[in-house]
Amino acid sequence: MRKLRYKKGRKVNSQPLEYTGVYKDKQTEMQLFVFNEKEVDEYEKISVKEFNEKKKFELNNWLNIHGLNDVEIIKSLAEYLQLNSLIVSDILNITRGTRLDELDDTLFFSVKSILPNDDEGTILIEQISFLLQDNLIVSFQEKRGDFFTHIRERLRGNTGIVRKKKVDYLLYLMLDSIIENFYITIESKENKIESLLLASKTSDSPEIMEEIEKLREIFHLLKRSITPLRDALFTIKTIKDDDEFDCIETANYIFFGRLHQKALELLEQIDYDMKTLDSASNFFYTAQSHRMNEVMKTLTVISSVFLPLTFIAGIYGMNFKHMPELEYRYGYFIILGVMIVLVLLMLYYFKKKKWF
Repeated sequence: MRKLRYKKGRKVNSQPLEYTGVYKDKQTEMQLFVFNEKEVDEYEKISVKEFNEKKKFELNNWLNIHGLNDVEIIKSLAEYLQLNSLIVSDILNITRGTRLDELDDTLFFSVKSILPNDDEGTILIEQISFLLQDNLIVSFQEKRGDFFTHIRERLRGNTGIVRKKKVDYLLYLMLDSIIENFYITIESKENKIESLLLASKTSDSPEIMEEIEKLREIFHLLKRSITPLRDALFTIKTIKDDDEFDCIETANYIFFGRLHQKALELLEQIDYDMKTLDSASNFFYTAQSHRMNEVMKTLTVISSVFLPLTFIAGIYGMNFKHMPELEYRYGYFIILGVMIVLVLLMLYYFKKKKWF
């Protein structure tokens, strides 16, 4: 059975810092948005030095980084932002799960983003990390993608309230986009579940169980990715009165509560889909057992019919000299008639008992 192809990075020590993902050929690029309600400036392919020159901490700043292969750029940015080395290590080490930490006045959030692949047996997994400071949010993506294209369009066109809010609202929008990708992935797999459920009732091909196991592995992976995200969102949702995360406005905690509710809905849907897969596999095995029982019942009826006939044939097949029936003129026809009558009586009895 083909395994789910999830390319997992290798584990390394935090020192020296090293990117552990699979996108080693992706160039590291930085994009900066500086905005408020009245204006927005966008800068493409900037350096850390240019970021230092163009940022405006009296405005909102969003620095988006595509590609983590150039560790020196990441380290240079970390030194400028005075990031804890543990945070830098977590950004580059994609083998770790979802994390939520606040170190040195920096809120760090690392999540797994999942999308369906063209190959139905696989899914695309990417780690996305966020740093949240006063009027600054930094997002780290392993490769260039379209996860946040609609957010950029909102900033450019001043659509919605994104330019009226602080950067913590921008974090909410990006997390919401990642959660929407989970919905897209689950929906793409649910169509396959329906076809497998139908196939399990009409076909006895072993390929059905192979497809069911592939989907079960995918949903297990989805559940392992969403569960820690739900817990992290619950942490943000429930500590608004403790002032633990100073960079999140009190009025914006309600948005993270919505994300937590979406995560709960995703887990409920995954549990339902996994139960449906279990039902499909159980029905398949039950149908297989029923077919096997029918075959065995048919063979048993045939064996039962021929058993007395074999007994009679065995008696008259013995090589004794004195067997009166052997000399009787109509002995063959009488025995043949007895056999036919026995067969008919047994078939009538089996039919009456509904054994076939």
